[in-house]
Amino acid sequence: MTNVLVVEDDDLIRSVLVKALGGAEYTALEAVDGESARSILSTISDIDLMLLDIGLPDVDGLALLREARDRGFAAPVIILTARDTVANTVEGLDSGANDYMVKPFRVPELLARIRLRLREHEASEDPGILEHAGMRLDIRTRRVEVDGRIQELTNREYSLLEMLLRNKGETISREQLLESVWGMDFDPGSNIVNVYIRSLRRKIGENKVHTVRGVGYRVE
Repeated sequence: MTNVLVVEDDDLIRSVLVKALGGAEYTALEAVDGESARSILSTISDIDLMLLDIGLPDVDGLALLREARDRGFAAPVIILTARDTVANTVEGLDSGANDYMVKPFRVPELLARIRLRLREHEASEDPGILEHAGMRLDIRTRRVEVDGRIQELTNREYSLLEMLLRNKGETISREQLLESVWGMDFDPGSNIVNVYIRSLRRKIGENKVHTVRGVGYRVE
C-alpha cells in the first residue's frame, strides 16, 4: 500500500482527505499539528507522499517542510492551503513542495495530482524509465507510452526517441543522431534522419519533437 501523510489541523478537512485516500486505496497517516508530523516522519520511513497544510497551530508549515527536506525526506509534498497569492505559491515551491493547491479544492483533482506526483517520483528513482512531456519510455522492456497510450515503434524510431529523451532540452544534431542510431558517419546527401523523425512524429505527436533549423532536433 502507498502511505500518505496528512498534516492538517482542521478535523473536517482531514476526515475528508482520509476518506478520499482510503477510497483510492492509499493508507492515510494523520497528523494534527507540526509536532505530531515530526514524530511520524522520524519513526516511519516508508512515507510515499505528504499532504501539508502550512497554517498549522504550533509551527509554520513551510518551516516544517524545509526541516523535513534538510533531513532527507525525498517523497513528493503537496501543499494544501488557503494562501492563494502568487508569492505564496512561489514560496511554497521554493521551500521544497512539488505541488500547491488552494483551498477549497476538488477531491478528484487532488487525487489526480497525487497520482501524477507519485508517478514522477517513481520515474525519477528508476533510471530504467525515461519520462517527459507525456512520453514514457521503459528501457528494460522497450515499452513506449505517449499520453497514456502504448505506441509501437520500430527499432530505429525507438533509438531516436531514447536519445532525444536522454538529452531532453538539448539540441541533438543530425550528425549525432546518424552516428548514434545508425552507426554511420555523416553523409550530407542523406535524408534518412529526417525521414525517421517524420515517421516518429506521426506516432508520438507532431509537437513532441522540435526542429532547430539548420542544427538538429530536441524535445523540450
